[in-house]
Amino acid sequence: MKIAVVGQPGSWSTDRLAAALTARGTDAHVVSLAACSVRLPDRHVFHRGRPLAGLDGAVVKKLGDTADGWTVQERVNILRHLAASGVPVLSPPDRLEAAVNRYRMTCELARAGLPVPETTVTEDVDEAVAAVERLGAAVLKPLFTSKGRGMQRLDPAMDLRAAFERHRRAGLGPFYLQRLVKHPGRDLGVAVLDGAYVGAYWRVAGAHPWMTTILSGGRYERAEPGDGAITLACRAARHFGLTFTGVDLIEDADGRLTILEVSAFGGFRGLLDGCGIDAAPMLADLVIRRFASAPRAR
Repeated sequence: MKIAVVGQPGSWSTDRLAAALTARGTDAHVVSLAACSVRLPDRHVFHRGRPLAGLDGAVVKKLGDTADGWTVQERVNILRHLAASGVPVLSPPDRLEAAVNRYRMTCELARAGLPVPETTVTEDVDEAVAAVERLGAAVLKPLFTSKGRGMQRLDPAMDLRAAFERHRRAGLGPFYLQRLVKHPGRDLGVAVLDGAYVGAYWRVAGAHPWMTTILSGGRYERAEPGDGAITLACRAARHFGLTFTGVDLIEDADGRLTILEVSAFGGFRGLLDGCGIDAAPMLADLVIRRFASAPRAR
């Protein structure tokens, strides 16, 4: 079986998934979307000048680190072209697109009746300033980043107009502002594979108590969430129909949970470091089963 692992060559998670597939006897190759092209009307996707032909499937681990919405859309369209050529793609491109854009992801959650922090999205600076004043404290988030990259905490005492102009000049898209949840210095990551609970971990804040990401100095710890948290995370994951995902939940001072994010790809590191659970072989087994039962690409 020949499988493309769509991700970043040299990235820990991409290479870990490729190694898990190889260990199961597949011919696994890492494909970078940044090195791909389409040559219309040719039906193939080309990688480093060669057509991606003879594949039994492609599993997407990363689109690549980018804050640029145009780049993300172009890469999702490459995946659509690959799927249209007859290659099964997991997770399906339309499902990835629904989750990879933070704005659309939050809209999807709210429309599904799932709890999210109060959120305002606007291009208007006056409306953005009014939102922070209304929320009291807010987090300004780029639409297409992960692991907390580019996030800023804002409050009404700051020079908000200057902050929004910097965001705009950086090309980070409209102003996505989410109420800052006063939490006990941690948030919960719940891993879901094919709609089923795998495990969970806390991200515990480091030097910046409002931000729990590892890039900001946080750390992973094993979590044993209650049934309510697991049910909420699995509902969110199933709504998006992703093959493997991480659902980020945050508890307020009263212990109520809301959903911060549903990851388009899901991470391996938190499960492994926090819980000793290696999700790469689990995902590898699932995609092999899916691709074995799918029609063969011509």
